[in-house]
Amino acid sequence: MNTLFQKFKLNESIELQNHILMAPLTRCMAGDNLVPTDAMAKYYARRADAGLIISEAIIIRPDGQGYPNTPGLFSAAQVEGWKKVTAAVHEKGGKIFAQLWHVGRVAHPYFFGGDVIAPSAIGVEGTVPRMRDLQYVTPKAATVEEIKQLVSDYATAAKNAIEAGFDGVEIHGANGYLIDQFLHHASNARVDQYGGSPENMARFAIEVVDAVTSAIGHDRVALRLSPGAYFNMPADKQDREVFDFLIAQLNNVKLAYLHVGIFDDGMEFDYLDGRVSDYMRKVYQGTLVGVGGFTIESGAKAIEDKRFDLVAIGRPFIANPDLIAKAKRGDELVAYSDEMLTSLV
Repeated sequence: MNTLFQKFKLNESIELQNHILMAPLTRCMAGDNLVPTDAMAKYYARRADAGLIISEAIIIRPDGQGYPNTPGLFSAAQVEGWKKVTAAVHEKGGKIFAQLWHVGRVAHPYFFGGDVIAPSAIGVEGTVPRMRDLQYVTPKAATVEEIKQLVSDYATAAKNAIEAGFDGVEIHGANGYLIDQFLHHASNARVDQYGGSPENMARFAIEVVDAVTSAIGHDRVALRLSPGAYFNMPADKQDREVFDFLIAQLNNVKLAYLHVGIFDDGMEFDYLDGRVSDYMRKVYQGTLVGVGGFTIESGAKAIEDKRFDLVAIGRPFIANPDLIAKAKRGDELVAYSDEMLTSLV
């Protein structure tokens, strides 16, 4: 437990006050025009004693929206709204990264009135979360020109994040969303330079990382990945080769960290020889963040066992704004319940 509460140096630019990250938690609480609210600023500030807060996922442009009231980072008003959030966190001595997001084929035209774009015209079954009357639609396969624009838009969002006062960004490349859709055979049937081989399927992710690091510096850029397909994505054993290639390239980038994208770290995938976090630990040489149902105690044990370097904790932070202080004292935590999702506390 002592290690968990010690400082951790991500790089020459950023030092964390402990080894515990607040995981990104979609709350669907943005105001009009997807602008962050004063309530959001108070919510994040109450959790500023985390080593690093990873914000809820923030859409990089209008057609990236797949959930109601998810905040954006593409308008001047949104940037101004996020300035209140980052100032409140910094005033309490915390650090916060913006998680940059485009949901790809699980977007819905209800939110933006245009085409849903994805690597390929392969849809998913189901309905939009919290809006069960909205069925997913078949996406349009993005053209090469549209892909280039997406890369540029990720870089613009990263610059907006820095303008808004964030300490860095985490590119959301996991959990069945846009970047992840390029990385899995079940969602990428392209036959051009963005599909067909590990190198081609990893190209979009690498281009986004390169563009964002060029825009704000590699020391302020992180990435979340889901080598194990499980959320809005069926598995394919061929995916292993894609991630072997991609992570080998990332080893040369010196990211702030690589974040495991998994809801339950106990899940195992035969083509990864077990847990996603253990696979990523074997192939990634930099700072690795574990996530997926950890408690303070199990996270400390995993770090002690060198399974990863930092641990991200999610729902317990919703139930316990003062999670770090309670953990240091050894106090019992308030149990999370789904009813807590209806308000920001």
